[in-house]
Amino acid sequence: MNAVIIGIIVLFVIILLAMAIRVVQEYERGVVFRLGRLLGAKGPGLFILIPFIDRMVKVDLRVVTLDVPPQDVITKDNVTVKVNAVVYFRVVEPTNSVVKVLDHVRATSQIAQTTLRNVLGQVELDDLLASREKLNEMLQKIIDEHTDPWGVKVTTVNIKDVELPEAMRRSMAAQAEAERERRAKIIHADGEFQASERLAQAGAIIAREPTTLQLRYLQTLTEISSEKATTVVFPLPIELFRAFLTRSQDAGSSGSPLEEKEEKKTTRKS
Repeated sequence: MNAVIIGIIVLFVIILLAMAIRVVQEYERGVVFRLGRLLGAKGPGLFILIPFIDRMVKVDLRVVTLDVPPQDVITKDNVTVKVNAVVYFRVVEPTNSVVKVLDHVRATSQIAQTTLRNVLGQVELDDLLASREKLNEMLQKIIDEHTDPWGVKVTTVNIKDVELPEAMRRSMAAQAEAERERRAKIIHADGEFQASERLAQAGAIIAREPTTLQLRYLQTLTEISSEKATTVVFPLPIELFRAFLTRSQDAGSSGSPLEEKEEKKTTRKS
């Protein structure tokens, strides 16, 4: 009988010790309440609670990665898009995260969703696509202001994906293609303009120095001779025939002896 009583007493002591001894990890804190009154946060390490009087709530201090589900957002220029984001936050005040909010993770998620819709609804689609870093900073600041009383610090907010309607995608693709064509035409026009300037300069040099045309002719002949074609077009500059043209014009102006005799006969008859 005594052995049974001793066994019960030992078991009861073991249960009391198990309820009294608490171990908190390095990344955790234990918020202790005594008869419903807040005592504070304890840890890390081992500490003892009064059984049936003290109650402890563990709080994780590590960074939490929270995925914000896709939200339907109407931008300032009346375009409906779906936007999802990711929020990184951690608890910096364990007592506030337990006392001032029921579930700080769920509360942060709801605040992030509401803020995402409100902020992105005030910007245009082009700003949403081009200025994500600025919007991320704005979202982080606003969400952090709401969660600060709960002892939650929002460190980073990133917009992950912006899903556009199919019609908007096609129009944006057409716009991008038109922009690329415009740039290609401008570059081509600039190239033509620069080439024309160079050709004008080359023409002016050739006009001042006619021998440069002969050098260019010889260079062309060298290039033709290196080709392995069966048919060769041999260009001749007009300057080579200028002397022959001059002589033929002189001969035409002077006239032939037969023509002179015929003219004399016609004058005698008359």
